[in-house]
Amino acid sequence: MRMMNISLPYSLKSFVDEQVAGRGYGSSSEYIRELIRADQDRQRLRKLLLDGAASPAGATAGQIYFTGLRERVRPSR
Repeated sequence: MRMMNISLPYSLKSFVDEQVAGRGYGSSSEYIRELIRADQDRQRLRKLLLDGAASPAGATAGQIYFTGLRERVRPSR
């Protein structure tokens, strides 16, 4: 694994230390890795949303669609 050192001002280092202690992280590196993974997830979601917004409109979901959906998800009696 390649290493990276990050310099933080005291106020940010204190914040990271508080998060590590208060939220059960094993180390500041673990906390930072989780933040980076969460940011990756947000970027993937943003791309999916933008791709969806740029795609052509699909068929309109009308009463027939929702009636069929309800019938599929309701338990049989």
